[in-house]
Parts: sequence; C-alpha cells; structure tokens
Amino acid sequence: MNEVIQPNRAALEDALAQGRWNYLIDDIVAGRCQDPRTGRPVTLDLDRVVIAPTLDGAEADLVAGLGFGAPLGLVADEATMEAMGRRIERALQRHRPKPIVLDLPHADQPTVAALAERLDGCEAAIAVGSGTINDLTKAACAHLGLPYCVFGTAASMNGYTSSTASISLSSGLKTTLASRAPRAFFADIAVAASAPGRTAAAGFGDCMARPVAQIDWWLSHRLFGTDYHQITYDIEAADEAALNARAAGVAQGESDAVGRLYRVLTLCGLGFAFTGTSHHGSMGEHQISHYIDCFAGERHPGTLHGEQVGVASLTMARLQQRILAQEQPPRVRPTRFDEESMRRRMGPEIAAQCLTAYRRKALDEKGAEKLDARLRAIWPELRRECARFAIQPEEMHRLLRAADAPTTAGELGLPVDFYREAILHCREMRDRFSMLDVADDAGLLADFAQEER
Repeated sequence: MNEVIQPNRAALEDALAQGRWNYLIDDIVAGRCQDPRTGRPVTLDLDRVVIAPTLDGAEADLVAGLGFGAPLGLVADEATMEAMGRRIERALQRHRPKPIVLDLPHADQPTVAALAERLDGCEAAIAVGSGTINDLTKAACAHLGLPYCVFGTAASMNGYTSSTASISLSSGLKTTLASRAPRAFFADIAVAASAPGRTAAAGFGDCMARPVAQIDWWLSHRLFGTDYHQITYDIEAADEAALNARAAGVAQGESDAVGRLYRVLTLCGLGFAFTGTSHHGSMGEHQISHYIDCFAGERHPGTLHGEQVGVASLTMARLQQRILAQEQPPRVRPTRFDEESMRRRMGPEIAAQCLTAYRRKALDEKGAEKLDARLRAIWPELRRECARFAIQPEEMHRLLRAADAPTTAGELGLPVDFYREAILHCREMRDRFSMLDVADDAGLLADFAQEER
C-alpha cells in the first residue's frame, strides 16, 4: 500500500548503519510513496537510483537492467572520462560503446546540437559527469528521443534526476528547458570523494538553497495562492540535519559525508515528482546565480553553479531576515520598469525575453494596493511561519565555511559591484515571486545590495 513516508533521524541512521544508502529513495522511485495532497502514488520517468560506496565492477549489471541497445553513446569530458568513463567503457563492450569526449563543454544550444549529431545512430546514451555533461546529454537525448542514464562523478548539484536541463539559449539567456529524466542515476561515493574538493563544496552550497527557497515559495503561496508542496521538504529534512552536522567532513572528502551529500541532492531532485516544478529548490538565490552566468561575461571567475548558489543563499537569508524582523510589513508600490537599462545590461534580445516573464509578476497600482492589504492582514502570522523554515545567516555562514565553500562574492572571485548588480536586477529574469520582489517594490533592495560583499 502506498503511504506518505516521513523519515526521522533515528530511522535514517539505522538504515545507513546497515549500508542502505537508498533508504527512502527506492520507495519514491518505485512509486511506493503517495502525494499527501492527492492521495495518489508519486510516479517518475526514472526507473532506478543507486548510491553505493563503490560501483566498480557493477557497471555492466547496472546498465544491463535498463535494456539499452547498441551502440551506446558514452558522453564525458576529459576529466570525467579518466575518473570513471574508461572503466565504464571497458565494462560495457557488449554494448559497443562509442566514446564522445567533449572538450571544455558549455551547456548551450550549439553544444547540444553538436552532441546530438555525434549521438546519431546510437540506441541510447550514458552521461559520465555532473552538471554540464548531464544537462547536455539530457537535452540531446530529448531531441533525438533516446533513453539515457547518468553515472555521477561528483556530488556537485541536485539536477541529476530532474526532467529539465539548464541550457543557455542562442541569445545567451540561461533557462530551464523541458527535457527528459534519465532512466537511472548511479552515484559512486568513492569517485565523488576523490573528485576536486570544490565540487563537493558546490553541492553543499546548492543544498543551502533549501531554507531560502522554501521561504520564498511559502511567501508566494501565502501572498498570491500559488502552489506549494511541503512534502518535498519533509522527505529530506532528516538527511539535511545529518548532512549539516558533517559539513566539515564534506570539506575533507570523507566518504560518509559525501554519501550523505549525494542523498540530500538526490532527494531534492526527486522532489520534482511531487511539485512538477523546481520551485522547492530554486527561487531568489538561483535568480542571482543565473544573472551571474548570463551577464558576467569576462568577469565570470569560472565558479561552479553550487558555489554561486551558496553565496547567493547567504545573501537571500540576510535579506529575508532583515525584512521579516520588521514588526510592520513593508509597503510596496507599483513595479518600476527601466527597459532602457535592461536593454543596456542584457542586450535587446535577452531584455525582450526577460520582460515577458517580468511583466507576469509586476505590480500595477491595483496590484500593489492588494498586496499591501494582504501583507498587513497576515504579517505577524507570516513572520512566525517563515521562522520555522529558516537557517539563520550566521549558522549558514558557519556551515559554508565548515564545508570550505565560498561565502562572499569576493571569495568567488567575482567583482563586488557586479554581484550587487545581480542582486538588484536578477528579479527581472523570471516570473517567480520572491523576497527580492517585495524588497525592490518596497524600495529596500538597492540599499541592501550595497551592503553585500
């Protein structure tokens, strides 16, 4: 019988002590967990997730269970090919693997098109890597109608199991495109533990989005009645607490800490099955990171997605704390548009694309009056509700430090003036309503941004 599964810390620790790294994950993937809002089983396109201390020697059996035909495209970059790709290639000779080694790839539409050409004639594909390799393979396979699976080489982000891909359009705008989930995700803890330390720090930074994204999503839900799913947070709560207690182990590459990091990232990704969106883990903090990726240009320091999200999450935590600390709600006014500024900063094509999304959440005179009234009506209650979700900025800073993750724009290597620009203008890129929108429409965001480092 399907039931709502709400793990607790004791049950989690007991499972992991028995080596059951797939505790709860198997139940969700197999459809044994119901959505409490509908009472129906959660179903995924994903067939299997395996997190294990090592997968060395198990690769052939894992892939055989997926029923892939031959030849099989094996997509990697030079680093991930050496880390894991060669041994997968050797293990899958019966599938006639076709290695496709990408040279410093970027997750953009031209690279997706080029990869699709190289996969032409394959019956399926395997991605060996993390964010960029997974997104490129996911998008190319969606275009070709091919099934694929992914062997993760780093616990660096939470998008392994999602059915969307983060791809830069030809205009340069980074966006989330509907794609297809992998048939399976295989995580080798030993490989991830030996990956460069900044990859695990990036994954930990991505996890720091949870409290601030939850507050933003709840804020939108309470103010406008938008959809919200608490179950996505409940399924990872015990794991998050256990991971945070091992933040220093993440920095040291300890297998137990890295395995737990993989679990939190995976559970966050599986939350898509309940929500149908990425709102539960991607709100204001990701808007800041997306702005950096889209518009930094030569100022971009080459930082990883999760590194940027960790810093942006700390910024959002401070902003949310400042506004929610006020006994009286902020007074909002109609949204101001500076289209000329947007065109100058973004370029005409991207500005036009962003304006379409921006206008969907913008407040006119009537909308501002209505939001003001709503804020006044629920403010004390809203403050108490959001406090339940929060991790205080000081604690978040401590955790990021312990995981050896960046905490400021300066530590990212990003010019501080550009980071402040990202805070102030990233809300223009998406129609998701966050505390950034409240702050800016209340005339508070510009001063706050100038304090960020």
